[in-house]
Amino acid sequence: MAEELIVLVDDDGRQVGTMPKRLVHHGETPLHRAFSAYLFDEAGRLLVTRRAQVKQTFPGMWTNTVCGHPGPGEDDGAAIARRADDELGLTVTALEPVLPGYRYRAEFAGVVENEICPVYVGVFHGDPRPADDEVGDWELLSWSAFRARQDVEGDAWSPWCREQARLIEEAGAVPVS
Repeated sequence: MAEELIVLVDDDGRQVGTMPKRLVHHGETPLHRAFSAYLFDEAGRLLVTRRAQVKQTFPGMWTNTVCGHPGPGEDDGAAIARRADDELGLTVTALEPVLPGYRYRAEFAGVVENEICPVYVGVFHGDPRPADDEVGDWELLSWSAFRARQDVEGDAWSPWCREQARLIEEAGAVPVS
């Protein structure tokens, strides 16, 4: 299998190069493209995942359904579909960008995330079959139960997920019940 390349970008989101994924995340992580997706089942429940303990960045933390990096020339929708299939064995439909300009920087255990990371909501189909090296656990939650767990568990959730959830609500992109 070919080595995964990460798209490096400038402050305006323009591609300035690529780098092998294994070299990107460290204490001085360069700004790069990413995506986050919040995927719901047909009953309206959000699929949340716990990152595998072997992940280089933010291991063992609960987070949104799927996040990752589009490859060179790959659009976000294709990248989300690829990662949802690879990580969870799911197909994805009805993707909508809800925070197209989202950008963040976060650090945990000396490893930095530094990303321009559009956020999407969509629908997943199938039964989750997580890849052990990607997903340690998963749950289906109503949006209100998801947000209540974040309030109680705080740092057990990835920093981008906590911030994105609040911004998604402020944008009116999910029903808050």
